[in-house]
Amino acid sequence: MLRYLKKYWVYCLLAPLFMLGELTMDLLQPAMMATIVDEGVLGSDMQIIVYEGIRMVLLVIFGGTCGVLCCVFANIAAQSFGNDVRKDMFSHIMDFSFEQTDFFTTGSLVTRITNDVTQVEQMVMMSVRSLVRCVVMFVGGIYMLYRQAPQFAFVAAWGLPFITAIVVFSLKKVSPLYTVIQQKLDRLNCIMQENIAGTRVVKAYVKEEYELEHFSDANHSLCDTNLHAQTILAFLNPSVNIILNLCVVGVLYVGGDMLRTDGSVTPGQIMAAITYLSLILMRIVFMANIFQTFTRASASWKRIREVLDTENAQQSGTRCPDEDRKGEIEFRQVSFAYADAPDRPVLNNLSFSVRRGETLAIIGSTGSGKTSLVQLIPRFYDVTAGAVLVDGQDVREYPLQVLRDKIGIVQQKAELFSRSIQENICWGCEQAEESDVRHAARIAQAEDFIRRMPKSYETPVTEGGHSLSGGQKQRISIARAVIKKPEILIFDDSGSALDLKTEARLYDALHQEFAGTTRIIVAQRIASVRQADRILVLDNGQICACGTHEELQESSAVYREICRSQLRKGAMA
Repeated sequence: MLRYLKKYWVYCLLAPLFMLGELTMDLLQPAMMATIVDEGVLGSDMQIIVYEGIRMVLLVIFGGTCGVLCCVFANIAAQSFGNDVRKDMFSHIMDFSFEQTDFFTTGSLVTRITNDVTQVEQMVMMSVRSLVRCVVMFVGGIYMLYRQAPQFAFVAAWGLPFITAIVVFSLKKVSPLYTVIQQKLDRLNCIMQENIAGTRVVKAYVKEEYELEHFSDANHSLCDTNLHAQTILAFLNPSVNIILNLCVVGVLYVGGDMLRTDGSVTPGQIMAAITYLSLILMRIVFMANIFQTFTRASASWKRIREVLDTENAQQSGTRCPDEDRKGEIEFRQVSFAYADAPDRPVLNNLSFSVRRGETLAIIGSTGSGKTSLVQLIPRFYDVTAGAVLVDGQDVREYPLQVLRDKIGIVQQKAELFSRSIQENICWGCEQAEESDVRHAARIAQAEDFIRRMPKSYETPVTEGGHSLSGGQKQRISIARAVIKKPEILIFDDSGSALDLKTEARLYDALHQEFAGTTRIIVAQRIASVRQADRILVLDNGQICACGTHEELQESSAVYREICRSQLRKGAMA
């Protein structure tokens, strides 16, 4: 944490310095009020009242100015700290592998980068402002109380152990609850994210009431935990107030006795003593609130550190690729299982190669491992056994950016951003010219519908691309991939939302424009793969056949069954 604050040490120093100016005014004011009462009111000296009154006003102005500057510098330090932490967290999250993102969950990462950082920000601000204020006010209040009369300080000393015990007991009970609260907030954010992203599915199945109940359960659980914590803290202030008032009675009793017996104190001093006593004992309550914030922030900081201290599981390689080989792919005895199910491999001992400029189609039943296979090429996941080679080099030896710059991938679920259509296409190549954008759109069979949009290429896309149809989103995603002019193009069932005619035109355009580019097409429809140079048939994570459409019809029972099932449904052209 200190490494983030070091840059802002000047603000962290100025804030408490100006706080001292504000505290000086707060500590002097009761003593000045005692002078006004004793010498001005009781002594009938109007000059003292006017003189001390002017001094008090000037001190209030001075103290208020110091308080404003303290608040400004404390906020600069805290907000700058939070800004740096959020940027570092976001950078770490962007570097996470898919497995690490799955481990943390999106909802938890959102909570950590927003709510948890806010909690730590508040702790920083309270450290450089309120903590200094409480400590100085507590020590200074005891000194000023002692100056009024040592007996008053002894009365305060009797109350301190009881208040301290109450505060420690409350914090000990409530501290473990803060980690639980943040975990329940994670769960709530996950539910919100899932339902907002899947709102169309919820409405289509009329599951609003079910999801509301699901959300309510999580929300009630969060509220109950919060209520438990706040109930414990609710006893804090009344308990302290009881002791405070007992101490006030003690001061009045001791002060009255001293005034009656030897006149060693004045009414003004007794009044000032009560004020100082309140300042001292209430500082302990404020300290409790500060420690409460520190406790909550400590739980949040641990969660933040879990993100910041997590190194990317996929370390980038350093070996430069062979420039003479472009677009070659080889799988050598590759097996793969997801981290949450290591004993259930998705792919088993796969070996095959793809030549430069070749079109390889992959087909198989749902769950056969098609998507998992293609996600190994750009290292979205790493193999469990064996090796994936691109241009003769293990993908784990590549610098990640170099590897992924060689590959253009279009996934089945098209992900668009809240920008214009042109910006979404250019997202694949920021240096692209306007002519390049239009050329990529023509290849992707997207130009016709884009030109019919209200603002053509400048038409804004709503969040998640909900303003576009599934086929439109897929074609924009395809344009975003081809504008990179990659050496390898991967289509992970990206034509599923396209009609057969549009898909056929797309593949014809790709064949003409990217004749030297290696293409891997994952598809469910025979019509989408029958023109490929080779078709790989997957079954239960294993290669059961490989060849052309005609060869597979002769040699592969699995392929023939797929063909027959689609012919019965009229799916083939």
